[in-house]
Amino acid sequence: MNTMTTPLYHPFQQSLISPTRAATSPLIEEVPGVLGQIYARRGIKESLELDRSLGRLPDPFKLKGMAMMCSILETAIRDRQRVLVIGDYDADGATATALALEGLRLLGLEAIDYLVPNRFQYGYGLTPEIVELARSYQPDILLTVDNGISSHEGIDAAKEAGLKVLITDHHLPGETLPKADAIVNPNLPDDPFPSKALAGVGVMFYVLLGLRQQLRKNQFFEQGVTQEPHLGILLDLVALGTVADVVPLDSVNRILVHQGLERIRKGLARPGIRALLQGSKRKEPRIRASDLGFQIGPRLNAAGRLDDMSVGIECLLARDFEEALRLAQTLEQLNQERKDIEEGMRQDALRHLDPLMALESQRPIVCLFDPAWHQGVVGILASRIKDRLHRPVIVFALNDLDPNQLKGSARSVSGIHIRDILAEVATRHPGLIGRFGGHAMAAGLSLQKDHLLRFTEAMEEEIRKRIPGLTLEPQLETDGSLAPQDLSMALAERLESGGPWGQGFSEPLFEGTFRIASCRVVGENHLKLVLRPDDSEHLIDAIAFRVETPEAWQEGAKIKAAYRLEVNEFRSVRTPQLLIEYMTTALN
Repeated sequence: MNTMTTPLYHPFQQSLISPTRAATSPLIEEVPGVLGQIYARRGIKESLELDRSLGRLPDPFKLKGMAMMCSILETAIRDRQRVLVIGDYDADGATATALALEGLRLLGLEAIDYLVPNRFQYGYGLTPEIVELARSYQPDILLTVDNGISSHEGIDAAKEAGLKVLITDHHLPGETLPKADAIVNPNLPDDPFPSKALAGVGVMFYVLLGLRQQLRKNQFFEQGVTQEPHLGILLDLVALGTVADVVPLDSVNRILVHQGLERIRKGLARPGIRALLQGSKRKEPRIRASDLGFQIGPRLNAAGRLDDMSVGIECLLARDFEEALRLAQTLEQLNQERKDIEEGMRQDALRHLDPLMALESQRPIVCLFDPAWHQGVVGILASRIKDRLHRPVIVFALNDLDPNQLKGSARSVSGIHIRDILAEVATRHPGLIGRFGGHAMAAGLSLQKDHLLRFTEAMEEEIRKRIPGLTLEPQLETDGSLAPQDLSMALAERLESGGPWGQGFSEPLFEGTFRIASCRVVGENHLKLVLRPDDSEHLIDAIAFRVETPEAWQEGAKIKAAYRLEVNEFRSVRTPQLLIEYMTTALN
């Protein structure tokens, strides 16, 4: 186990431990060398698990509730009923909404529209207020995407109004299920579907697959009303929503993301995604999963954080590229505004954190609140602070509709299931928490402002009780070191094509000792380097982004670095490059 001191990007951490990931299965004979070892460390036991073809997707009807869902939707298509999609205001919700509209239209549904609650007026999910608003659309059916599993009151209100309610969701259910007409959610109790990690957009895609299968069985397409569609054209939406929602890339999600990325790389993406890629200066043939997560997702999310997610949904639904480009530019402006707000909040948060962490560096969770903070940006701020402190973080802002209530967004770390912790605290302290929901790594909640201190103490107590031996020392797991001859274009290309990499199937990260052959500052604070592996004459280009003191690194210095090996393309010339994640000085 190695210790890396003075990490580049985490000023609150005194040390960074970087153990090598242990292999959990035998090496795969069909994939020799470095890549085979990487797969083994991620639990891949046989080469079949690396097959990313659509034929390996599980049967949709393994999902509990799929038969009833498809039966109701088939009747809606045949009887020309009106369906209103109730979406969510994040990237998963936006892509799932666009997917539902596009897919159901392809399958023959004529009357379909959508409604996404404005987070500042209505909050999250299918509430009674949203049901009242939805009634103005005169629907027969409400179809939720990426929400609904905790909307008991709203669903009761819809049923009283004579509406059918269909829920597609992936969030963890509570102790009781809402009284909907059909629910499809892989996380329902005793649901046999092999993947519990589908995003909301993935669940909706599976509903479309199931519905097409049922319509085919009932000879609907032979009646000449509509042609049987190729639903693969929707996979660019599925890939974007899945990666942006940071769900684990298990074997099912890897297939969905890979297939979506392949469509984008071939120039087959919808105009909205192409416009968002252009705005982020990403080239379609070179698109990677990380580009969806770090470039496209935030631009789409900005609409829901600051304004109205319908801007993002309309961008995804746009048929014309010029119209999509106009909407993408609006999203770009909102994203820049979001960045400015976030930076101000981040500086405020750091002022809170300095005395907080000095007083008690081992407190297991950090809860932060400032009355000036923006309700739409607390989630991304929580994620930033969590990365710095390597512990769960909940950031609160005032509820715009009730100044005595807080809206919180939680982000957690591996080993602490934040939604389960919230559920246990809610059970032990009735009335302490308002509404809450989410999953292992992220959750949202409401709280009375005068409950914040008691809530924080209850959360700390619950985490310590559940995980008595919890260590909050930040650990950076690597895939070990590479030999100088492996710092090559060949391996960089194999790693690039070996994904998709992401949550739960992490992109390969290596460590090594190098001598700085040359370095210079590019942009405002990026460091461009040429490195020489220790005890070698081999040279390799490297770059470190957003270095706080780039001038501190000098030619001739010996460093220890954690890095990713990637392909760099500049003016159509492709070369291997190290992307430095952490860097420290090393003893000579």
